[in-house]
Amino acid sequence: MGDTKAGFRAEDTRTEGKALAGTQTLVRGLDVISAVSDGQVTVQAISEALGLTRSTAHRLASTLVDQRFLNFTPRVGYSLGPKLLELGHQAARQISLTRTAHDYLVNLAHATGDTVHLGIRDGDYALYLDKVPGGRRVEISSRIGDRHPMRSTGLGKALLLDDGPEVWAAVYDAESLTHPGYMVGREEWLKRMAVYAAGGYSFDLEENEDRIRCVAAPVRDMGNRIIGALSLSSAAQYMDDARMQGLIGEVIATARAISAEFGWTEKWLEEV
Repeated sequence: MGDTKAGFRAEDTRTEGKALAGTQTLVRGLDVISAVSDGQVTVQAISEALGLTRSTAHRLASTLVDQRFLNFTPRVGYSLGPKLLELGHQAARQISLTRTAHDYLVNLAHATGDTVHLGIRDGDYALYLDKVPGGRRVEISSRIGDRHPMRSTGLGKALLLDDGPEVWAAVYDAESLTHPGYMVGREEWLKRMAVYAAGGYSFDLEENEDRIRCVAAPVRDMGNRIIGALSLSSAAQYMDDARMQGLIGEVIATARAISAEFGWTEKWLEEV
């Protein structure tokens, strides 16, 4: 009986050892992918970066090539493979902007007491996907599913920040026909958009709804493309010019935190 128990213990030890070895191999394989992503494209460079022997680095990289996680080109070296691209597309489809952003919106609403919106561009309009009311007794008429003009909303302007003066002018002119009576002149609006684009934020100065102001910022993906925007809104009495300026950093920080969930990194700030 004692021998049987000893046998079980020995078998358990061997199984555990194999599991640990397998985990270590998996981690090393992931490290190889990261090294190639960082520009270590030869076996020598990978082995030095990760502290592996050349034979181990070559074995891991070759296995990753076989599984299409890496490519190998003679006299050039390794590069990221098509399997990673496939997985990236699948992950992007599975990640919902609304679901991912919601807790961040709630935190921002609680921290400021103001109403927070999330939206995307839907053709020529800003489509509101989520709304988290603040703690103030302020009635803001927006609803989830509403579509609002781009030029008059902070959220809409944030979605346009990367498009440049020609597109901005075209949007302004088009909305002059569909939504006449806008209180900001064309040249002044274009001037404001240039300031907003440089700062990475936008304002709504009672342009879309009487006595409602907001601060907005874009949400970006791993390629630094704008995929949505959030806005912080409240009554003008709580949103004087000084407070709006003070909220820019907090709104941008929340937008960047959401962006990081979609692969955006601060490296893009260094390239601007």
